[in-house]
Amino acid sequence: MMMMPRLDIIIMLVLFSCLTHLGRSASISENGENYVQDACSVTRYHDICIRSLSPFSNTAKRSPSKWARAGVSVTITEAKGVSQYLINLKKQRTMTGRNRIALSDCIECVQDAIDNLHKTLAVLRNLNGRTFDTQMSDVNTWMSAALTDEETCLDGFDSRKGKQVKSLRKQVLNVSYITSNALALCNKLASTGAQEITV
Repeated sequence: MMMMPRLDIIIMLVLFSCLTHLGRSASISENGENYVQDACSVTRYHDICIRSLSPFSNTAKRSPSKWARAGVSVTITEAKGVSQYLINLKKQRTMTGRNRIALSDCIECVQDAIDNLHKTLAVLRNLNGRTFDTQMSDVNTWMSAALTDEETCLDGFDSRKGKQVKSLRKQVLNVSYITSNALALCNKLASTGAQEITV
């Protein structure tokens, strides 16, 4: 008989603990959503930005330097995937004539874009208050070059038709949107200044 009240108290404590934890989790999730919404507000392709960067919300929070690094990191991953797709497409030897030449050029452009993205990320990981403006100028140059590379790839398939061309254009176009978003995040960091550098 004496055990019943104790059991009730234990159950109530467990329930209270669970509800408190759920409330805290919802709050963290809401804040994470707010962080990514805020970061992506400067980007052109807002929905793509939120989808690709939401996993970084609780680590990047309100840090422009962390968001810029996250944006470039995601872009590198996407660009590598597209590069591999293009290389596999070339190995299949199903594209002929001008399309095959355009494909070879496209592979070169995307690989050049990846090089520029890696250079950008290396700088973003080693930002320095004294050389910040020069570093961000380099970042802008390399990110813009990466975007141009991707657009040059797409230009090679202008007015071309076919299922493979359509699929290729879709993949490269998507990575160009992600690159554009990353460039916007880098520009936001440049405009906020060296005081916003966080490791």
